[in-house]
Amino acid sequence: MMCDQDLSKFKLSSNFRGKSVFHVQFWWLIQSTLFACSPQFMYGWRRYLLRLFGAKIGKGVIIRPSARITYPWKLSIGDYSWIGDHVDLYSLGDIRVGKNAVVSQKSYLCTGSHDYQSDSFDIYQKPIVIEDEAWLATDVYIAPGVTIGKGAVIGARSSVFKDMPAGMICVGSPAVPVKKRVP
Repeated sequence: MMCDQDLSKFKLSSNFRGKSVFHVQFWWLIQSTLFACSPQFMYGWRRYLLRLFGAKIGKGVIIRPSARITYPWKLSIGDYSWIGDHVDLYSLGDIRVGKNAVVSQKSYLCTGSHDYQSDSFDIYQKPIVIEDEAWLATDVYIAPGVTIGKGAVIGARSSVFKDMPAGMICVGSPAVPVKKRVP
């Protein structure tokens, strides 16, 4: 039997965003101007703006100006990690990136989705954790609730729907571990 989807019943739960609508809109204005238009080399400036909006950003973090962060107050990035060009951190839920980790260009970390079995299309959020020294290669998709283990490598254009183990190279859609990462 098919679900009768009725979007008129959709309601966003209270405090889903974690901040007021005004705060959210102000961040989006700052992100599309002062953040996105900043010169490539101004990593400290972008770290400052994210911290100003509640992100926990470690020292030496490199974030490209074309990266997009939905709600910075739900973001934590450890020391010396890199966030590449056109990365989308869809932080409806918490995103934690460990130390010395890399999220390469065009990757999409998605902490939220909708319940397709709910007639009101309920939205949910689940955290994403990228542990220390992990590397997401270009154009990787990470689904809500996924943890990428310490030192794991996720190959280019992979889609990850379940946790990936530490120290492994994982590829595919869906991604699967294929061999150990050799130091």
